[in-house]
Amino acid sequence: MPGRLEGKVIIVTGAASGLGQASARRMTEEGADVLLADINEAQGHAIAEELGPRAAFRRCDVTSEDDVASLVDDAVTRHGRLDCMFNNAGVVGASGPIDELRLDEFEFVTAVLLRSVFLGMKHAARVMKPVGAGVILSTTSIAGVQGGWGPHLYAGAKAGVVGLTRNVAAELSTHGIRVVAIGPGKIVTPMTISRVVDDPDDPEQMAEAFRKRTPLRGHHGLPEDVANAAVWLASDEAAFVSGTTVMVDGGLTSGSKEGVTTDQLASWARRSS
Repeated sequence: MPGRLEGKVIIVTGAASGLGQASARRMTEEGADVLLADINEAQGHAIAEELGPRAAFRRCDVTSEDDVASLVDDAVTRHGRLDCMFNNAGVVGASGPIDELRLDEFEFVTAVLLRSVFLGMKHAARVMKPVGAGVILSTTSIAGVQGGWGPHLYAGAKAGVVGLTRNVAAELSTHGIRVVAIGPGKIVTPMTISRVVDDPDDPEQMAEAFRKRTPLRGHHGLPEDVANAAVWLASDEAAFVSGTTVMVDGGLTSGSKEGVTTDQLASWARRSS
């Protein structure tokens, strides 16, 4: 039985670990040819080799226009087209009071989280517009749609991804290209684990810590949750989805609270006569 992404050509940035690695893995399982991109060459090559002939790795600094343009051209040279660009590479960056943050910290975080998305969109559009089809996905965050979920610079850049997604979708819809953002919540990744638990190598401590950080009982956020959303959005099953942010956050941005038990629910969730 053909996979949901059979025959599609996809680029995933930040693919050496975390959300990108999980997404690249699921996309190859669903039949796509995936070009993994990252600055971590050793890990990137290892993952691509593990995933088999449908996967290849290319080093890419997503803040460099030359690197991103070359990455897109490589996908087209290898496979004749690009069906989906997943702008996923990211960092958390500097934390601290707004009056103490430095300009160089701002420039670094926005380069990795926002300039990279702009470059990915620009060069994906360059090769998708003549074809009249394609999907551009980008990773934002709960911090990009609500305040208080992340450091100032991270939140600002992720909010920029949401706005850029809406605006670029409005343009590219006339070319048959869909543009969507994915908003992960508190997901267990190497980038987030060290900020949540004392011992990132203790699986029990990690699982318990993240279980307490989601309102959705019985499940904590995993990279595979984001990967499954990315697979669906890249597939023809999501053919009518564009210009929006799909939240994968266990309900956090719905206003639900973390770690609340059933008997602690607000009055509106209790039956009254």
